[in-house]
Amino acid sequence: MELKTILEALYQNRSQAHLANDPLSFCHRYREPLDQEVAGLVASSFAYGNVKIIKKNLAGIFEAMGPSPRRFVERFDPKQGIRLFAGFKHRFNDARDLCALLLACRIMIEEEGSIEAWLLRFHTPQDEDLTGTLSGFSDAVKRLDLAPVFGPGGVPADSYFPFFFPSPASGSACKRLCMLLRWMVRPADGIDLGIWRGISPAQLIIPVDAHIQRICRFLGFTNRKQADWRMACEITRALRELDPADPVKYDFAICHLGISEGCDGKDRLKCAACPIGDICSAGPA
Repeated sequence: MELKTILEALYQNRSQAHLANDPLSFCHRYREPLDQEVAGLVASSFAYGNVKIIKKNLAGIFEAMGPSPRRFVERFDPKQGIRLFAGFKHRFNDARDLCALLLACRIMIEEEGSIEAWLLRFHTPQDEDLTGTLSGFSDAVKRLDLAPVFGPGGVPADSYFPFFFPSPASGSACKRLCMLLRWMVRPADGIDLGIWRGISPAQLIIPVDAHIQRICRFLGFTNRKQADWRMACEITRALRELDPADPVKYDFAICHLGISEGCDGKDRLKCAACPIGDICSAGPA
């Protein structure tokens, strides 16, 4: 069976159980696109580490934000935010980093009306992919005036706020930003939302986490060992051969072979039952 046929079947078999086990599920709590984009930036920013801890910490954030993330950030006062989120910790990000992120959201909305419109300042529709868009966006966010959170000295050395906004220019895979863009840009299909129309899905780059890195090596989409921007682009080019208009279409389904189904390429029983076993180098011999 050919590669595309198998991946199409994998795509069709995505489930709401997989979505419930994904940070994207927090965006689906809201119906308004302007709420969804704020929820998406917050949820993707903290989408690193153990999935259960990610979901627990995000649940706490969104409970505090109330029924409309958009209204919350429009009215966000950093001093009140520091008190509201006192004690917050997600691995090495703390309450200051969270409040700086919320302040950044507020500034973007104040300046352009939406996060999408602010990001589009840095977007060139003619580009092959989002290398330039993400580089410009991340650099600009890190130049915002965040003194209401951090004070007049700028972002302190012990803050991990810049971790939210890596840049392809540094070689980073930019996994969480690429994930945000997939959620917002890809056509609505019950998983992704399709609410940002100013970027073509053809320009998206796959978010490379440990699962995508491992499984895409098994599938022969990359031979690189380091999960960096070059790997993300290499995998995306391989996927573009299968679907030029929507190359990251299969990302969610492939990723959840690891996140939700426990694929590690070592359990032969799981390999025997895996839907991509016939085309995977780790599959049954």
